[in-house]
Amino acid sequence: MRFAAYEHQHQTRVAVVDADGVLYPVPGLRSLTEVISAGDGLPALLDLGAATLDVPAGPHVSQVRLLPPLQPASVRDFVTFEEHVEGVRRSVEGTGGVPEQWYTAPTFYFTNPHAIYASGDDIPMPPGSAVLDFELEVAAVIGREGRDLTPDQARDHIIGYTVFNDWSARDLQSAEMKVGLGPCKGKDTATTLGPYLVTADELERHRDDDGFLRLALTAEVNGEVVGRDLLSNMSWTFEEMVAYASRGTRVVPGDVLGSGTCGNGGCLAELWGIRGERTPPPLKPGDTVTLTVEGIGTVSNTVAPGTEPIALPAGRRRSRERP
Repeated sequence: MRFAAYEHQHQTRVAVVDADGVLYPVPGLRSLTEVISAGDGLPALLDLGAATLDVPAGPHVSQVRLLPPLQPASVRDFVTFEEHVEGVRRSVEGTGGVPEQWYTAPTFYFTNPHAIYASGDDIPMPPGSAVLDFELEVAAVIGREGRDLTPDQARDHIIGYTVFNDWSARDLQSAEMKVGLGPCKGKDTATTLGPYLVTADELERHRDDDGFLRLALTAEVNGEVVGRDLLSNMSWTFEEMVAYASRGTRVVPGDVLGSGTCGNGGCLAELWGIRGERTPPPLKPGDTVTLTVEGIGTVSNTVAPGTEPIALPAGRRRSRERP
């Protein structure tokens, strides 16, 4: 089952989306986040959707402005594609190969849950950046609270999936990672989620014998395909990622866990690392990025001009005087 959040005739609504793109509005519900935050998990969401299909049909999805399917409680972005690590390390860090430490655990960082965009929204250039990139990912959404979960237990905590575009200012990222704290402002200004939240049961038919979701992934810039991969090329399953995220802490309803960027052109920086030059070139205002994930849908955004950064002084070199 697919759920959409949208704006139509000055009203914000949530609806079930049928196979033809017709919306069936959920009576009285304005935010899918409310339902997910209740923590009743997938069965409650499916019951809500089944009841909604008995109401009169609403507009077609082409007639509305889509919103992000949810407002995340937190966003963890993992890095689970080996091919992506190889290419981006050459491009961003100037090194090659995959560090052995990468294979020991599904590493992630926290990104900004307050900078979520929908498919169709314009994406402003990050202040001070001239090297903007996209990243094609899939995100799992948590529907039940859990702590110290096993991978088998984690499956029951995933309520659904959505397409995830981790917009990345590569010049800012490269500079700030020299400090050793990972990506910060380079990843801080925009993440696209959408077009829908697809319930976890909907994708079970795509699961392979090793527990991975075998979904085709495609990235286009201005209508030209620049990347194709399979989600099943991840090195960890989503259940393993959730288990790791819950280690020593909680995952809560509304948490979003990104797969990390796929390989074979899942972002421009990987291609730059492989080719030794910036082709295709960094994104600029007017460029449109379209990402498609089999079984989930397509998100498309156009880059827009951003604001100039507010100047700050350089860090002061202190005397280290002590009282």
